[in-house]
Amino acid sequence: MPMNERDPPWREYASAPCYAHELDPLYRGLAAPDGDTRRDVMRWRKAERERLQLLRKAVAAEQRAAALQSVLQQLEQLLQNSEVTVLGAYWPIHQELDLRAWMRRQADAGMTIALPVIHARNQPLGYSRWHPQGTMRRGPWGIAEPAADDWLEPQMLLAPLLGVDQHHYRLGNGGGYFDRSLAAAAPRPLAVGIGFHCARIATIYPQVHDIPMDLVITG
Repeated sequence: MPMNERDPPWREYASAPCYAHELDPLYRGLAAPDGDTRRDVMRWRKAERERLQLLRKAVAAEQRAAALQSVLQQLEQLLQNSEVTVLGAYWPIHQELDLRAWMRRQADAGMTIALPVIHARNQPLGYSRWHPQGTMRRGPWGIAEPAADDWLEPQMLLAPLLGVDQHHYRLGNGGGYFDRSLAAAAPRPLAVGIGFHCARIATIYPQVHDIPMDLVITG
């Protein structure tokens, strides 16, 4: 596989990690929070992540299969109506919807697939080319990533959702990497959140570093 010698497509971005309070439901949190408010939001998010993890873990096998099928149908329709040739996907962890078989089919059909690579703590992700026969390695958080550094700039990024609110603000696993990556990307790719219906919540109490998804697909 030819290697691309360009520097990885990431830049420094000072985004605080999304961690994990209970605030007025009208609160939107888009002004810079004071210390007490931020601590409250972090505590609330931590508890909400734990609750949502349990919900996702409890999804029965047949419901999981139906959810995956629904999401894939919506994804394929989205791609058919787009000009995307380089798709940034993800390697599933913690009962996230597993798109890997679908990724293999897309790659066989000619779509270029890239997976996220963590370069350094609290820095934006790079995306490196993935193909079904490629060698994988364990990243800093134990998540599989392509072993070869073949950097790409995806036109669309798929982001797994633990939670997502009515304004498309995403609650992830808490590292803040996806938000940093979107903030650093130029041009910015289309960001598509992927998850179960149970991920939908009223609000994540978004902070100044949170970036909403452009689209959300749940099943």
